[in-house]
Amino acid sequence: MSKTATNAENGRRSVKPLSGLLPYLKRYKRIVGAALFFLALAATATLALPLAVRRMVDHGFNGADAGLINNYFIMLMVIAAVLALSSAMRYYFVMLLGERVVTDLRNDVFAHVMTLSPQFYDKSQSGEIVSRLTNDAAQIRSAAGATASMALRNIILCIGAIVMMVYTSPGLSGMVLAAIPVIVFSLVAFGRSVRRRSRAAQDTLADAAAFASETIASIRTVQAFNGEPQANRRYSGAVEGAYQAARSAVGARAVLTGVAISLVFGSVVAILWFGARNVLEGTMSAGTLGQFVLYSVIAASGLGQLSEVWGELAQAGGAAERLNELLHEKSPVSDPLEPKLLPSPASGALAFDTISFAYPAYPDRQVLSGLSFSARPGETVAIVGPSGAGKSTLFSLILRYYDPTSGAIRIDGEDIRETSLADLRARVAIVPQDVTIFATTIHDNIAFGRPDATPDMIRAAAKAAQADEFIQKLANGYDTLAGERGVTLSGGQRQRIAIARAILRDAPLLLLDEATSALDAESETLVQQALEELMKNRTTLVIAHRLATVLKADRILVMENGRVVEEGTHESLVQVGGLYARLARLQFEAANE
Repeated sequence: MSKTATNAENGRRSVKPLSGLLPYLKRYKRIVGAALFFLALAATATLALPLAVRRMVDHGFNGADAGLINNYFIMLMVIAAVLALSSAMRYYFVMLLGERVVTDLRNDVFAHVMTLSPQFYDKSQSGEIVSRLTNDAAQIRSAAGATASMALRNIILCIGAIVMMVYTSPGLSGMVLAAIPVIVFSLVAFGRSVRRRSRAAQDTLADAAAFASETIASIRTVQAFNGEPQANRRYSGAVEGAYQAARSAVGARAVLTGVAISLVFGSVVAILWFGARNVLEGTMSAGTLGQFVLYSVIAASGLGQLSEVWGELAQAGGAAERLNELLHEKSPVSDPLEPKLLPSPASGALAFDTISFAYPAYPDRQVLSGLSFSARPGETVAIVGPSGAGKSTLFSLILRYYDPTSGAIRIDGEDIRETSLADLRARVAIVPQDVTIFATTIHDNIAFGRPDATPDMIRAAAKAAQADEFIQKLANGYDTLAGERGVTLSGGQRQRIAIARAILRDAPLLLLDEATSALDAESETLVQQALEELMKNRTTLVIAHRLATVLKADRILVMENGRVVEEGTHESLVQVGGLYARLARLQFEAANE
């Protein structure tokens, strides 16, 4: 469904998505109870004020007992004190509840997003997801806190004031009650328009945030190509679109507020005119009219503020729906209902059985077709071939980022789709070509796959990866911050930290994707020695573009168009004179020139 169609559908639902917050509210029944108690107490104190005013007007100024006026003013002061205290406590508990709910919601959404397979991220922008976790969650925090509290307060005051108006003067109340359906209809009708336009504004702002996140993360590339003006124009266009969408939403809310207030206070003026005539005719006391007018003002103010609050709730409804979409996103790759345990102890045997695969975004483009091969425990298998042959896809399938369209992948004889993702990935360590370094310490980066590792274990892994020497020279050693994406480190340093991370994981199946590609000649020699030691007694798959790095592999698989077209050792494949021999001749001749 397109975004436009989705927005049109969303516009017909009002604030229903906010009902998804109920499970979070149920977790904190005491806070909800305290908030409702002080909310009711504040409303009761507000509704008691007109009663005290009526008695003061009718009895405090008649001269019969002038001393009563002191008692009435004392009563008003007590009511005001109760109102102030209850309002303060209501604000505290309501805002506390909003902060608690949005914190839990953010945690749940983030935890769920972490479980989604790369298929989801293939079609989603990370900046938009972050926008939902920040901007949309902030709107929900307001809705779950102050906005919802104001809505309940105004509803209670409006209903209570209407009841007291009927009790005070049934005749005048009929005029007010006749205007209420018109006001409510306006709230509902305009509220839908507000929510639809607010959702459009949030979507547009998320697009702008996604572009900003992507551009800032790639700032070096942007500046290297003098791309600042182009980036500025694109971002300016995105935020201008967000402004126009927000302007439309604000305009709808302004119309909603104006219509509601004009209807409400227009009816109050009419009531005051009729009431004044009754006082002049002697059919109603001045205190009674004052009481009725105060209740009508309370009811009118409640409805008027409710129109504004309703617009905010409608806007929060759009934010809630965007977060609900993330929470209800289903990952096509998930644990089976009854996962099997992989054999223990692990041997590291790996088998691809007639695997075919096409990426979900391009279902008609076969990446792998009937691929079969196996790797014995402790064997080193190199995978080579031209770009686009499907080499890196093998690693994505082993880690179950995706599931094959047909065939089965087995580790230690078990189909990996029948085991849990955590159990599967605990058996695998990977050193990718595009190394991920987090904006935390070197220590935490190495220990990322094994957070319980001791400092001695981490340093031992770094030494094995030839990383300890340069780490010790950093300002704070292992406690040095790596910077966002490891920006403070060289490419070779990042690669060695990734190798140390894999060494520390100590998994039976090792995946190396050009693990030495970013190293200089001296570092490559040292790291290659460390990798050779690491490979012992482990099943290792090595993806290599530089054939010099796989000469010592037990076997070499040559891939082309998603199939294994040649298999053997370096010497045997050179003698065959096929694709591998051609690739080797091109690389080694170029190296000798």
